[in-house]
Amino acid sequence: MSEKTKTDKPIKQDSGKLKDAEKQARLAEALRANLRRRKEQQRTRKTED
Repeated sequence: MSEKTKTDKPIKQDSGKLKDAEKQARLAEALRANLRRRKEQQRTRKTED
């Protein structure tokens, strides 16, 4: 049983790292999208003034 536990841990750590990388990629994309939206809003406000 200890062999099974030892082999499971690296798999969990690897999947955790993959999930972290995916999360970071999603957050980075959301940040870029938010920045684009804010820039567009600012351009619209400047043209209205």
